[in-house]
Amino acid sequence: MKQSKLFGKTKRDISQDEKSINSELLTKAGFIEKQMAGVYNYLPLGLRTYRKIENIIREEINAIEGQEIMMPVLQAKELWEQTGRWQEMEPIMYQFKDHHGSEVGLGTTHEEVVVDIVKKHLTSYKDLPIYLYQIQTKFRDEKRAKSGLLRGREFGMKDLYSFHTSEEDLDQYYQKAHDAYIKIFQRMGLEAF
Repeated sequence: MKQSKLFGKTKRDISQDEKSINSELLTKAGFIEKQMAGVYNYLPLGLRTYRKIENIIREEINAIEGQEIMMPVLQAKELWEQTGRWQEMEPIMYQFKDHHGSEVGLGTTHEEVVVDIVKKHLTSYKDLPIYLYQIQTKFRDEKRAKSGLLRGREFGMKDLYSFHTSEEDLDQYYQKAHDAYIKIFQRMGLEAF
C-alpha cells in the first residue's frame, strides 16, 4: 500500500502535553494517537509494527518450548485474596464491582490466574516442566503515566510462567529464557546484554 493511502499521516506538530520522546516520535510518524494519559490508539503502521514484534517474540519463546495461552483480563477478587495481593495491588489495580455485585479487577499481571490453571490441569509431576506464556493487554492505574508507551495505564506485555520439579531445572530453563530474550532483542536491532 502506498504511504499516501495509509490512515494516520505524519504530523509536524503534536499536542504539547506529550511528555515522552517515544510517544512524541511515534505520534509524529503516524504510528499511534494519544487517547488520554497512558492510553494510545495504534494506527495501521503502529499495529503492523506491534504485530511484527509479537511474532518475533512468539517464534523465540516457542523455540524454547513455550506454549501460548490466553488468560482473562477480568480477574476474580478471590484468586488475588488467596495470595494476599488484592489489597497490596489496590493502588495500581483497577478494581470494581460488576452488575452482580462481584468484586473483580483488571489484570495487572497473571500469576494468580496461571497458578490456578496449572493446579486444575496438572495431574502428575511427570507432566513437568511446563512453560506457558501469553501476550496480552495489561492495565495499571499509574499515578503519573508520562512515559508514553512504556509503563502507561494500558499496555501490551508478554508473560512467561514456568513450573518445574527442581530448582536445578528452573535454573537451566531460566538461562534458556534469557538467551531467547537476547535473540528477541537482537532480531529487533536492539542492543542486548
